Amino acid sequence: MVGRIRRWQQRHWAERSKAERVELQSVVTWHAGLWVFPLSWLALPLVGGLDRRPLPMTLGAVLVAVAFLQCVTASRMLRPALDHYLGRTQLPPRTLRAPTMLLALALGTIVALAAVGGTDPVTTRLATGAVLMSFGMPYALTVPIPVLLRRAAVLAVLIVAAFAVVRASGIGLFATLVVTAFATGFSLTASRCGAWTLSVLWEAERAREIEARLAVAEERLRFGRDLHDVLGRNLSVISLKSELAVQLARRGRPEAVEQMIEVQRIAQESQREVRDVVRGYREADLLVELAGAQGVLTAAGIVCEVRAESDGLPAEVQSALGWVVREAATNVLRHGDAGRCALRLQVWEGRVVLTVENDGAADPAGSGGSGLTGLRERLAAVDGTLEAGLVGKDRFRLVAEVPVKQEVSGVTS
Repeated sequence: MVGRIRRWQQRHWAERSKAERVELQSVVTWHAGLWVFPLSWLALPLVGGLDRRPLPMTLGAVLVAVAFLQCVTASRMLRPALDHYLGRTQLPPRTLRAPTMLLALALGTIVALAAVGGTDPVTTRLATGAVLMSFGMPYALTVPIPVLLRRAAVLAVLIVAAFAVVRASGIGLFATLVVTAFATGFSLTASRCGAWTLSVLWEAERAREIEARLAVAEERLRFGRDLHDVLGRNLSVISLKSELAVQLARRGRPEAVEQMIEVQRIAQESQREVRDVVRGYREADLLVELAGAQGVLTAAGIVCEVRAESDGLPAEVQSALGWVVREAATNVLRHGDAGRCALRLQVWEGRVVLTVENDGAADPAGSGGSGLTGLRERLAAVDGTLEAGLVGKDRFRLVAEVPVKQEVSGVTS
């Protein structure tokens, strides 16, 4: 049973982003609220407060059935209403027709119960608040707040007027008004506050994605500038010298061979320079990656500690470990819910050891996909190894080891 719960958590929870987790939790809470209030404010009071005569019993059964249909309709309406509020989709036409008709029928049944003396005043007011909240929680996501408040005020006046017709007392009418105002305020606060939080989280998520795209675009521009600087001048020289060689060859001049030899030399030099640029582009600098990981995680609200001994490491080892740091930091942000993350780089007994540990119980290497395999392949090129797994209940640790021969001095940050 525990294994099944963990597999469900890994599949439906751990793989979600923070915004997706908050949205799922909010939707589940709203659904629970839609069913809790009719049960606690309507069904349970009716059991003890309903008159046992045939007519009140019939009206009570009708009210319970209508309240049940309200909950079903509100649950179906909740997701479209939330998507409408977040700007994902437009609310389908006539979405509010069925909930509005059910609300009118429920309120009419409650007034009828009060008119025939079928229940006590407290049960009547609780039932009124229950049906209003079942309708109001999803409805609050579909209209602007001023519109909601105006319509709620009109509805409150109509409800009080209806109970006044059935000869309710002045205190009873005031109590009904208070319950109506509470139901409106609760529906507005519960729905809007959670939905507003979701909108802010999704805006932050989109901003993060845009920032990542801009970083990629900036890196591409840098790579393009480097290639232009390397090849632009050399290609111009090759073009001019090859044109000169053609002219000299047409005149039978021996200098044409010298010009073509020069063209060959420049072309070989350009090829070497391009390889250097590409190698520098592909290789990840370890110190830069460690500082970048600390900056990104700190900006995301994660306390990040970095302790590193990196001086004197071979370039290929720095490149391989730099990729581990990059992938680990990225996946802590994407897949975890960490509050702290520690990155330690140590050299002992002829091996450099990189440890990345976070308290979000998330795989910092993306082992659910190809991330862990890709890192192992990079480390295998320098005879390195990689181990990753849970440590305790809520910590995940990744350890990369690479053999080295150079003496390394310590730097701590």
